[in-house]
Amino acid sequence: MKLLFLSLLSGILMGCTVAPWEWWGLAWFALAPLWWLLGRQTRPAWSLGAAWGAGFHGTAIFWITGVHPMTWMGVPWLASLAIAIACWLLIALWGAVLVGLWAYLQAYLQQWSRGEKFFGWGARILIGVASWCLLEVLWRSLPLWWSSLAYTQSPHNLPILHLGQLSGTTTITAVLVAVNGCWAAAFDSFDLSRKRVRVSAILAGLLVLGLAQGLGGYLYSRPLNDRPEQSLNVGLIQGNIPNEIKLYPEGLRQALEGYTRGYEELSEAGVDGVMTPETALPVLWQGDRLQYSNSPAGHFYQAIRDRGVPVWVGTSRGTPSQYTNSLLSISGNGETLSYYDKAILVPLGEYIPFESVLGRFISRLSPLQAQMIAGSRDQLLETPFGPAIVSICYESAFPQYLQAQAQRGGEFFLSAANNAHYAPSMPPQHHAQDVMRAIELDRWAVRATNTGYSAFVNPHGETLWISELNQYATHQETIYRRQGQTLYVRWGDWLVWLLAIVAILINAVPVLGSGL
Repeated sequence: MKLLFLSLLSGILMGCTVAPWEWWGLAWFALAPLWWLLGRQTRPAWSLGAAWGAGFHGTAIFWITGVHPMTWMGVPWLASLAIAIACWLLIALWGAVLVGLWAYLQAYLQQWSRGEKFFGWGARILIGVASWCLLEVLWRSLPLWWSSLAYTQSPHNLPILHLGQLSGTTTITAVLVAVNGCWAAAFDSFDLSRKRVRVSAILAGLLVLGLAQGLGGYLYSRPLNDRPEQSLNVGLIQGNIPNEIKLYPEGLRQALEGYTRGYEELSEAGVDGVMTPETALPVLWQGDRLQYSNSPAGHFYQAIRDRGVPVWVGTSRGTPSQYTNSLLSISGNGETLSYYDKAILVPLGEYIPFESVLGRFISRLSPLQAQMIAGSRDQLLETPFGPAIVSICYESAFPQYLQAQAQRGGEFFLSAANNAHYAPSMPPQHHAQDVMRAIELDRWAVRATNTGYSAFVNPHGETLWISELNQYATHQETIYRRQGQTLYVRWGDWLVWLLAIVAILINAVPVLGSGL
């Protein structure tokens, strides 16, 4: 029980690396106790890993409990509390399964691996790094994902985040797991018969950390070299419409007034385009431009026609029973040039998982009254200034889909979110996700949220401006279109496959040698 508690505690410490605590330096040590415990083999490995995973993911995403109370959606107070706790426990369990599986693989491979005997503790660490990165890639290909080890360093450790330009979050995660493994190996976690510190493991950890920081620092130091002819003066509006009234007449009135006023002010200031948050206008935006004047958004639409400044509008498309969460690209004459429909929906929040099997039971727990439809995975938003990469809220945690948009030619990054219905630690975590995406893609980012944090981020991950929470705000900033492609944009998560191949070869070398 003491060992389980130690594993849980180290996972909780890893969870403290992100908002609201942001003790990001702990990430370079908080995984080492789990490595050490696995080396002792005194308990089933999966239970130690599960305890660590529950501690990390449960702590990092505790903000999900901020969805309570949902009485404004018609959910009774006690039912709302039950839903919030259930969602949090589900996320903690999902994280426990991830790390528990990794720990089980480590124990299994320790018995099977010939490479460890041939190459020593270094082979064990390499196998651990490769398997952790493979599992993260698998997990983020599934609908429920948020807490990569890599985001523990965002937005503070910008040099190390620049490793994301090589192979995305895999690069940063690999370094974190490797360094923690070296600290554990230094204290004989893999060979208890040796009662001394392995100086070679400490030196290896320092070398990996130093090389990673140095390479990241070099990438960080390179000038952006943006050309003036690629500049855009973009304005954003943070509407600050409380969720409690957003879907009701009072919220709609505030939204139309606030976004119309902000659009007119920014237009008069000479911006080239205006960005609004996710579902800034909580209406169904139907049909073509000839029909908008008869909709509740008619005043806002008429302002576009009068001012002639393009705008990216967060709204919904479809019917009251089936609709999409969308960002529309509207030209200065009011024509809808393109739209992006949110492709990765939030389980339970925006759709019911396994509805065909469990629909009647789960629908009683869910406040959803209509079905949200996911967009396709191959979208690219066209704007008057060129194609844009788009993320709507939760999608920021899935870098592979933004990488695909950049690969198809996206020149700048638009992130639209609501963020109003969670605990205050969620907005800074969401901002940290978008900082990582801006660096990985080497793109300027515009973040427009309903209640904060809205921000402008350059391709080095530097936040040029960030809003206050729970305040109405408008701001304009110059960004630049960029066409270059990082290694990550070109090749995706190539490093994870390289690590897997090398790990397999290391174990194959002794086998091949014995057959010669």
